[in-house]
Amino acid sequence: MRIASAIIFFVGSLLLQAQETATKIKKVPAAPTSAASGKEMFDAYCAACHGADGKGNGPAASALKKLPPDLSLLAQKNGGTFPTMRVMSSIRDVTQNVHGSKDMPVWGPVLKSVSPNDATVAQRISNLTGYIQSLQVK
Repeated sequence: MRIASAIIFFVGSLLLQAQETATKIKKVPAAPTSAASGKEMFDAYCAACHGADGKGNGPAASALKKLPPDLSLLAQKNGGTFPTMRVMSSIRDVTQNVHGSKDMPVWGPVLKSVSPNDATVAQRISNLTGYIQSLQVK
């Protein structure tokens, strides 16, 4: 009986430690990036969750309630055509209809916070979308 109690205590303490060391996402203001570089924006704003390759394996992905999608398969899942307008809408979306989980920031307002005007926000969304398109598996 003592051995069983010791094993239960040991396993319980491991589970408690695992819960205490669970990855947490630190939320910080968006850092300014070049509106001309989709890659720079992706690295700064998206890679933490989606991974540098867009496959949904970023260092913060395990802390999310729902794993981020593999962005490199968007065209493949859309009959071989990259869904440009859907991706742009997902980035811009202020209603959060597309994002599902509240874990993903609504990027339209975030990009506006680091941009001087609406034209620059549109340029950012276009360039970021273009970079995501470049990640597509062939």
